[in-house]
Amino acid sequence: MTTPATGRIVLRSGEALVEVEGGPAYLACEPEVVIGELDGPVGYSIAQMIGNQVKGHSKVFAILNCDVQVRPTTVMVSKVTVDSTAYTNVLMGTVQAGIANGVLDAVRAGDIPKEKANDLGIIVSVWLDPSVVEEKVDHQQLFDVNRQATAKAIRKAMRCEPTIDWLLENQDKITHCFHEMGLNGQL
Repeated sequence: MTTPATGRIVLRSGEALVEVEGGPAYLACEPEVVIGELDGPVGYSIAQMIGNQVKGHSKVFAILNCDVQVRPTTVMVSKVTVDSTAYTNVLMGTVQAGIANGVLDAVRAGDIPKEKANDLGIIVSVWLDPSVVEEKVDHQQLFDVNRQATAKAIRKAMRCEPTIDWLLENQDKITHCFHEMGLNGQL
């Protein structure tokens, strides 16, 4: 296991998948994160994103609640076009709160050094299954999976996981799930 960085962090990336076994599709969470110093490429990207909003792909700060932004500065961006009020309300409510709490969990766990909380920025690319607008949503479970997945993605980014050695050793043992579905005629 690689220990978390304490020196300058130019850019780290990570992703995670957390889903509820047997749960509805909207309870699958797969954030991708980029972490780095605010005076480097990540910080410049955050400033550019906040100042360059695009309809359907709003970029917003992760907040615990209105008027309570988390540290490190975290911006969330939707991977899909947001085109309904129902989707927006879930994304900018339950999911945003889950992400904000996941960031703080990563600081509490030591994956992000507390002394660097004001110097780092995080970009979280968020995917939320569109079925979330078609079903009765369990907001607590949706919050929990986003919180857990965000903390996990940050931990993996800060520890540079998976390592290159692990990837090389396991390359032939891992098949992308959608590629496998295609091979089996399920797509």
